[in-house]
Amino acid sequence: MAKQFWLNLPVKDITKSKAFFSKLGFQFNEQQGGGPNSACLLLGEKNVVCMLFEEPMFKGFTNNEITNTQQSTEVLLSIDAQSKEEVDEMAQKAVAAGGTSNHKPTTMNGFMYGCVFADLDGHRWNVLYMDMSKM
Repeated sequence: MAKQFWLNLPVKDITKSKAFFSKLGFQFNEQQGGGPNSACLLLGEKNVVCMLFEEPMFKGFTNNEITNTQQSTEVLLSIDAQSKEEVDEMAQKAVAAGGTSNHKPTTMNGFMYGCVFADLDGHRWNVLYMDMSKM
């Protein structure tokens, strides 16, 4: 059975990607996976690893073309928020840092409040607050 899980995402420019995610308040593990063409982005309290690899390096792993994220969505990466205000703040930070969003924060299914934004490379991120008292 697997002991660890991590994500791998292709990026066009590792320096710009690191700056983008830093502006959103994310941390990086500089001792693991960091190099001139990669970065180890840490997600959540358990520090789930999301490796960012510049596209040529990523293609070397997969031997496949990289999805055109302007035309399709390859994955939706969801992160939780502690409040509606935190969702709103993350959406604002993402757009201010150069990301895009055509899904403004909204209430869904009566108990979820969230938004979707795209990072600099078009990967979709879902920031979600769930009010369990309304579930």
